[in-house]
Amino acid sequence: MKNYFVHESSYVDENVVIGDGTKIWHFCHIQNGARIGRNCSFGQNVNISNNVKIGTGCKLQNNVSVYEGVELQDYVFCGPSMVFTNDLTPRSQYPKGASGYKRTLVKKGATIGANATIVCGNIIGSYSLIASGAVVTKNVPNHALVAGVPAKIVGWVCECGHKLNDNYQCEMCGRKYEKRLDGLEEKK
Repeated sequence: MKNYFVHESSYVDENVVIGDGTKIWHFCHIQNGARIGRNCSFGQNVNISNNVKIGTGCKLQNNVSVYEGVELQDYVFCGPSMVFTNDLTPRSQYPKGASGYKRTLVKKGATIGANATIVCGNIIGSYSLIASGAVVTKNVPNHALVAGVPAKIVGWVCECGHKLNDNYQCEMCGRKYEKRLDGLEEKK
């Protein structure tokens, strides 16, 4: 017995795992070997390619394609029509197949805004926030706020999503952070 919802207009291939409470809406395609966690939500026209792994609580808005080689950890948000890539030098005449794909990891709690592009081979840090329309061409540190083309750090954000002040403190929830090599880490 399945404990998830798939709209009748969507397709789910063989050998797919979908977690309890997940909702897959209109015109989606979940391809062979995909693994999807619990309580995810996929908007209209989402494509999950072969062997993609998606964690618990992820939200993918309309028109998002997650290509083979991309992994989303828990609670990742993908805004409408944002784009992942998986090949740095594609040629239709010379396809490389899965062995030529570059891995992209989107860590827990990251948010990617509408129409942003994530160039493959990069790591998107935990609780980072990618502005709408940004083009990410290199790794994004944990809690970084990046914007522009190419994306650059323009600030820092709290786990709750609010921009941090100059002392790396959230004026909304009170969390405090300190700088580390891979971005910010919450002070305990």
